[in-house]
Amino acid sequence: MRAVVQRVKTASVTIGSEEIAAIDKGLAIFLGVEIGDDISDASYMAEKVINLRIFEDEAGKMNKSLLDIGGELLIVSQFTIMGDARKGKRPSFTLAAPPEEAEKLYNDFVNICQGKIAKVATGRFQAEMLVKIFNDGPVTILLDSKKLF
Repeated sequence: MRAVVQRVKTASVTIGSEEIAAIDKGLAIFLGVEIGDDISDASYMAEKVINLRIFEDEAGKMNKSLLDIGGELLIVSQFTIMGDARKGKRPSFTLAAPPEEAEKLYNDFVNICQGKIAKVATGRFQAEMLVKIFNDGPVTILLDSKKLF
């Protein structure tokens, strides 16, 4: 499982002309599910995201987590994160989990987060979305549940 984590001032998701999700200060997560991922990957990733200390403390150091600041979370499924562009000019998505498997683990990740964070907003699985992000910093972190060391 891979995630692109962005610290945001605000973020929203629009489908067509309808805004379906929005958050204020917190994290925007783009989540990709890999073949072979399971609930342990979703749990690991959720715990990592929620406790990642990338918000500034009183001294201006990145020392606070989403929990510490009472921040909000926007989670968007994005299979293209699993793209491999090392060969050729077009990315391969052969490592991305099939939609049924990916949606289940995406929902598991969302549910774990909802149990710990007051406001969790989501995109719509497999939908064409316009994601608006006001990256704060900018701060962007890449996480991968398979790269534990």
